[in-house]
Amino acid sequence: MLDTQNPTSLTSFRTAAKAGQFLITAEVAPPKGGNPEHMLKMAATLKGRVHAVNITDGSRAVLRMCPVVASAILLQHGIEPICQIACRDRNRIGLQADLMGAHALGIRNILALTGDPVKAGDHADCKGVFDLESVRLLQVIQKLNHGVDYNDKPLNDGALDLFPGAAVDPQCPSWSGLQKRFERKLEAGAQFFQSQLITDFEILEKFMDKIAADCGKPILAGIFLLKSAKNALFINRCVPGVNIPQHIIDRLAQAKDPLEEGMKIAAEQVQIAQQLCQGVHMMAVKREDLIPQILEMAGVTPVNQMVSL
Repeated sequence: MLDTQNPTSLTSFRTAAKAGQFLITAEVAPPKGGNPEHMLKMAATLKGRVHAVNITDGSRAVLRMCPVVASAILLQHGIEPICQIACRDRNRIGLQADLMGAHALGIRNILALTGDPVKAGDHADCKGVFDLESVRLLQVIQKLNHGVDYNDKPLNDGALDLFPGAAVDPQCPSWSGLQKRFERKLEAGAQFFQSQLITDFEILEKFMDKIAADCGKPILAGIFLLKSAKNALFINRCVPGVNIPQHIIDRLAQAKDPLEEGMKIAAEQVQIAQQLCQGVHMMAVKREDLIPQILEMAGVTPVNQMVSL
C-alpha cells in the first residue's frame, strides 16, 4: 500500500516544476464503469516518460469515474496523478470535501477547472451547479493550504498541501480577456498552467512574450494527436474554441498512414513548444500508448533521465 501520509516519492511533478525542468504531462480518462484496467494499462505506458498523468473530471460533460478515486488508483500503482477538479457538478461544500479527501489519499496535484457545460455531454438534461468557477476554486485551495475553509474557519484536523494548476487558452479571441483571467489565476495561486490544444504556435509565442513572460510559472502547451482528417474535422465541429488549420487537415488526408502522419505532426509541435515554453501536455484520446513514441520522435529525454536546470 502507498504511504499516503508521506507521498514524497510521488511529487516529482512539483519538484521538476520548481527546478525549471521541461515538464511533460499526459491526459488519461477515468473508466466509464467500475473496472479501471484500461485506464491503468494506458497510464502504465507513460511511466518514465511523463512527470504526471492528468485524470479528467467529466471532460466534455461525459460521465466517468470520480477523478479523485481514479487518481488514488494511479497512486497505488506508483503513477503520479494530476487530479482535475471541475466546478460544474459540485457546490463549494462538495468541492472542499473532495479536495480534503484527495489530500488524505496522497494526491497533491490539482488542476482547477470551471467545467464544460452540461449540454455538451451525455446527460444534457441534468442541472449544472457552477457554485464556483476556476478562479474561486483556486482561491479555495489557497485557503485550504493555509488551514482555513471557504468561510475562513480553521481546519481542525490539519491544513492541506496541494499544488494547484489552471487551464489557459492562448488562442482565446479576446486578448484582453485572456490576460485578465490569466492574471487572476496567478493571483489566486496557480502554480502551473496547462493549455488547451494549440494549433497556432505564433499565437502561443505572442502569449509567452506579451502575457506570460514574467509570470514565473511553467506553461505547458497542449499537444493533441490527430488520428485522421476525419478526426480533425470532428474536433473542429465539436470542440469549442478549436480550429485545426486546413493545411494540417490536408496533410492528414493525403497521408498513406494518417495515424503515423498525426504522430509526426504532434512530434513536430512538441519540438516547437520546446523553444517557447516550459512543457507540453499530451493528449491522445484512446491512444495514450503512442505518447512515448511521439516524445521519442521529438527527441525528448525520458523524465527519469532529465537533469535539473
